[in-house]
Amino acid sequence: MKAEIIAVGSELTNGAKLDTNSQWLSTELSARGIEVIYHTAVADSMDLMVWALRVALRRAHLILLTGGLGPTLDDITRQAVAELLHVSLILDHDSLQHVEQMFQSRGREMPARNRIQAMFPAGAEPLPNPIGTAPGMWCEVPKLDADHHVAIAAMPGVPSEMRKMFLEQVIPRLPVGEKIIKRARVNCFGVGESACEEMLEELTARGRNPEVGITVHEATITLRINAVGNSIEECDQMIADTKKEIHHRLGDLVFGEEDEELEDVVMSVLANKQLTLSTVESGTGGLLAHRLTNVDAHPELYHGGIVIPGGSRHWELLDFPENWFQEHSLASAETAVEMASRCRLHFETDFALAVTESSPSDESAEGFPTAHVALSSDEGEIVVPHQLLGDRSFLKSRAAKAALNLVRVQLLQQ
Repeated sequence: MKAEIIAVGSELTNGAKLDTNSQWLSTELSARGIEVIYHTAVADSMDLMVWALRVALRRAHLILLTGGLGPTLDDITRQAVAELLHVSLILDHDSLQHVEQMFQSRGREMPARNRIQAMFPAGAEPLPNPIGTAPGMWCEVPKLDADHHVAIAAMPGVPSEMRKMFLEQVIPRLPVGEKIIKRARVNCFGVGESACEEMLEELTARGRNPEVGITVHEATITLRINAVGNSIEECDQMIADTKKEIHHRLGDLVFGEEDEELEDVVMSVLANKQLTLSTVESGTGGLLAHRLTNVDAHPELYHGGIVIPGGSRHWELLDFPENWFQEHSLASAETAVEMASRCRLHFETDFALAVTESSPSDESAEGFPTAHVALSSDEGEIVVPHQLLGDRSFLKSRAAKAALNLVRVQLLQQ
C-alpha cells in the first residue's frame, strides 16, 4: 500500500510554519508497513488543492490530508474534497452538536461561521474530534485509472488533535502492510562524522537491512536504524543485533538512545552513584547550567553553577588571585583547572565542571580558537582542549556538550 500525505496551508508553503505533521505521519505509517511515496504541501487555493488531490489519486492508495478544516474562509479542505467527488456538502447534526457543546463548555456562543465545520462531502464519514472543534472525515473514491478505490482521510492541522484522530480513528481503518518497518536511534558524542563512519564500516552500507544512517547536530551524532521485516519481532531482533554491534565498535562514544541527551545520561549516572555536580562557565551564556536544570532530578544532583559572561572580570566569585590573569589567559588549561577546583569547593560537590571562553590569541596548532573544559573531583583534575570549529551559533552548545561528555566518560570509569 502506497500513501501520500498532503499538508494544507499557505503558512506551510510560504515558510511561516514547519510541517511536522507529515514527518510524524510518515513514521507511523512506515511502522505499519505502509510506504509513503510523496509529501505535498499546498497553499489555501481551491484549484491547487483539487489538482493536488487528483494527482495523488493516480499514484497512491491512501491520501492523508492535514489542515484546512477550521471555520475561516481559507479553510477549504472539505470543499476541495467535495469538488473532487463532484458532490455537495451536507450538514451532519451530530457533528454540529459537538461543535456547539465545545463552545458551551468554554462559556462562549458559537459563531455562525463554525457551522461549516459540521458539513461534509456527501458520502463521507465524519471523524469525531473529542479535543477540538474540527471534525475530520473519511471517504473512499474510485482510482482514476483503475478499478480499486483510494481512501482519503482528512484531519485537523493542530498536531495534538491530528495525532489522536489518526491513532484512534484512522489506524483501525487501514490494512496491515506486508512488511513492517521499525526505527531506532543511537546517540554518540566525541568523534567526527567521517571517523564514526569508518569505525562502523559495512554497517552503514547502502542496501543493508537494517539500514544505518548518520546525521549530525551540534556535534551529536545520531545513528538512525531502519529495519524492514515480516513481523515486529523480526525487526526488533535486527535492531537489537545492530545496536550490539554499534556498541562493540564505538564503545564509550555511545551515550544514549532515542531522545536522550548528554545531560539526561549524566544526571542518571549521578543519581545511581549518589554523587553531586556543580558548574562554572565563561563564554557559554550559561548553557551548561541550562541543560542540567532541564533534567527533572536536578535539585538533588546539581547544586548550582556560576556563569561569568565572556569578557567579564568578575572572577572574585571564585576567589581568584588578583594577579592570576597576568600570568594565565582566560582560555588556558590552567584557568580551566582552577575554575573547576574552586567551583567544587564553593558548592561542596563531588564533581565540578568548568568551561573557559576563548580569545583570538588562544589558538591551537591548527590555527583554530581553543577553549578548555575541566573536571574536578576527589581524584584530581582533568582538562581537555576544545576547538571552536564551525558556525558560531553552535559553539556554545558544543562547548556545553564537551563538558557534559567529560564527566560522563569519567563516571563510566568509576
